[in-house]
Amino acid sequence: MNFVVTLERDEDGFWVTECPSVPGCVSQGKTRTEALGNVKDAIALCLKVRAECGLPLTIETRQVKVAV
Repeated sequence: MNFVVTLERDEDGFWVTECPSVPGCVSQGKTRTEALGNVKDAIALCLKVRAECGLPLTIETRQVKVAV
């Protein structure tokens, strides 16, 4: 499965990653590469826990166009 993740640098210089379609799925790393590897593990674990709890695995996300 492919998931969209966000990457942003925090005030301490760490890269924070989040998977918007999997509620509560957030990770981090010292480098972008580490953060992306960590979020892959976090996604797998979040999906496992959600399945065990009988929760929907993902929530729907969409891209919308906004005029600025």
